[in-house]
Amino acid sequence: MWSSKRSRDLAISHAQLESVILERTAELQRLSQRLLRVQDEERRKIARDLHDSTGQTLAALRMTIAFLQMNCKSDAQMTTIASELAVLADQAIDEVRTMSYLLHPPLLDEVGFACAADWYIEGFAKRSKIHVRSDLKNLGERLPRNIEIVLFRVLQESLTNVHRHSGASEVSISVQRDDHTVIMELHDFGCGIAPDRLLRLRETSAESGVGLAGMRERLNELNGKFELESDGKGTTVRATVFLTPPSQPTGCEDSDLIHVDYSPTPSDPGQPAQEESPSGAVWSTGQASS
Repeated sequence: MWSSKRSRDLAISHAQLESVILERTAELQRLSQRLLRVQDEERRKIARDLHDSTGQTLAALRMTIAFLQMNCKSDAQMTTIASELAVLADQAIDEVRTMSYLLHPPLLDEVGFACAADWYIEGFAKRSKIHVRSDLKNLGERLPRNIEIVLFRVLQESLTNVHRHSGASEVSISVQRDDHTVIMELHDFGCGIAPDRLLRLRETSAESGVGLAGMRERLNELNGKFELESDGKGTTVRATVFLTPPSQPTGCEDSDLIHVDYSPTPSDPGQPAQEESPSGAVWSTGQASS
């Protein structure tokens, strides 16, 4: 009888412990999702401040330099100095603009995910010299704002990982939408991920890297799905977002397919290290950043 009572007590304690663990796990997930939302809002604020404040200050500086150039033509030394300052000011303006747009592209708020993704893919191809083939659905009516942000951040993080780790020279991207789901798939033609490493990366653990964990959390908040596949022919990331339950169709119709093919040209500036990324997620057999 004593043994039976002890077994019952242990069972109750075990059930209580499981309940506490589930509760704490849910709290951590909510906290993680809140941090990602705060991060997005902070990015938007910093991007706006860079554009409206720092960008305007640099523009005023550039106009002042132009005035000096106009009024010191008789002094060769001053003309040379003013020209050098003009080059530096133009470079600073371009860098601030690029940083602002990478933090939070205005197109994402103004016209939605499809155009913002188009713009980002084109810029990525120019900066990284990686050939990008993009097949994007014309999504018709805009997606909810939170879904657009999640898809854009997953696209941004995935392309950054391709550039850092895959060794690929070509990437394909597709986005498909039906009445119930939006599926974004990105495949690089790089070196892939070793099978044992891939198994560890698929687990929700610290070893999966901040970037992969962030993508998972963003999709979890939308009750979506994150998939990572890899072999010797490259790596595929698939993000699925459910718009409505299957029993509640929206009545939206598929639209015509837009094909965009961005090939980097020799005249593009070769600065591949400019891709913004909030993390160092492992993408292939390369080293993961912490």
